[in-house]
Amino acid sequence: MNNSTIIEGYKYAKEILHKQNVDVDFALDKLDKIPLSMQCWQGDDVRGFDSIENLSGGITSTGNYIGIPRNIDELRSDIKKAVSLIPGKLKLNLHASYVDKSDQSKDRDSYSIQDFQTWIDFVKKLNMGMDFNPTFFSHPKMDGNFSLSSKNEKIRSFWIEHGKRCREIGLEFAKQTGEPCIVNFWMPDGYKDICVDTVFRRELMLDSLDRIFATDIDSTLVPCSVESKLFGIGIEGHTVVNHEFAYGYCLKNNLLYCLDAGHFHPTELISTKISSLLFFMDRVSLHVSRNVHWDSDHIVILNDELQAIMDEIVWHDWLDRVHIATDFFDASVNRIAAWVIGIRNCRKALLSSLLAPYQQMREYELNEDFTSRIALQEARKMLPLGAVWNYYCYKNDMPLDHDIMPEINLYEKETLLKRQ
Repeated sequence: MNNSTIIEGYKYAKEILHKQNVDVDFALDKLDKIPLSMQCWQGDDVRGFDSIENLSGGITSTGNYIGIPRNIDELRSDIKKAVSLIPGKLKLNLHASYVDKSDQSKDRDSYSIQDFQTWIDFVKKLNMGMDFNPTFFSHPKMDGNFSLSSKNEKIRSFWIEHGKRCREIGLEFAKQTGEPCIVNFWMPDGYKDICVDTVFRRELMLDSLDRIFATDIDSTLVPCSVESKLFGIGIEGHTVVNHEFAYGYCLKNNLLYCLDAGHFHPTELISTKISSLLFFMDRVSLHVSRNVHWDSDHIVILNDELQAIMDEIVWHDWLDRVHIATDFFDASVNRIAAWVIGIRNCRKALLSSLLAPYQQMREYELNEDFTSRIALQEARKMLPLGAVWNYYCYKNDMPLDHDIMPEINLYEKETLLKRQ
């Protein structure tokens, strides 16, 4: 598609949307400033670089597509390529297991900013901020399926120290990048089968979290979140940090509650939860994923639930109260393409929300004109989103959707195939 066609398409779309009282230029300006936090772990199937060979703790990645990065430099090369194909503001969401150790004898309870300084230098060159996650899985010091709720005090202390260190590292990320760093806590602790004592492990978890958050660290620079889960593989019977535990803990301690789109019952939708949570919390964090029957973290597609999530955030003007991160990993396809497709879809859904005549839909609803409401809801689906998206990509010097794969295929040929 040539530039004149893109511009003409944009003019047509702008005219149509203007009739719906939508300011397209304002929408594009707003879209460009919404940060999306890009998960590092899509790039290497959640393996990380702290010498742990096998995934554990309910984590699994399926597929064996060619070109998996063998070291940090190769992962960074892949991230850089993906970023070059994604329009809009991005942050890099890093797990602690992606450490670049300053001393190979260090373990997770003694990581410091020196072990992540090269990551800061990397993201600053890309004009990105950073978010961070302690890694409470895939480690010899997991007590079976337990970390912060282990009854072994030595093991539990190890993981408590890891959590403390990650908050300190997050503070340095924020100071050096000039942007707040969200530190998200997800623990896979639980039992495979039916649990008799549902209190004991939660008491240990509560004590561990209290000890981690006892240190006063500026929450404006390092907002911390706790993420719940329904279950994990091998931990189907009882999850220590379930929805009620995580939400209650965050509410009591003024932390961010992290909603993961795949961490609830298959019939639950997180889009329906956001407004309820924000009545009682200042902010929440969000992991955009796609579950297929269970928490399988499929590549995010532009489906109804993704759109409903972004509609909730945009239509209620909650962009400063909901922190959006992506969380998916697929080793069955080109990993860079997975990043690009998934994150661009998040940006497309945000654009669709910004371009929707939601004020008119809301007015119909308040006036109990439900017929006009549903008519406009359905008409909204046919408004010219694609033409505006193409112009947005053109304006940001980014490829259109149909131009992405030629670039990725070339990178695969010149870079990924050489890793075999």
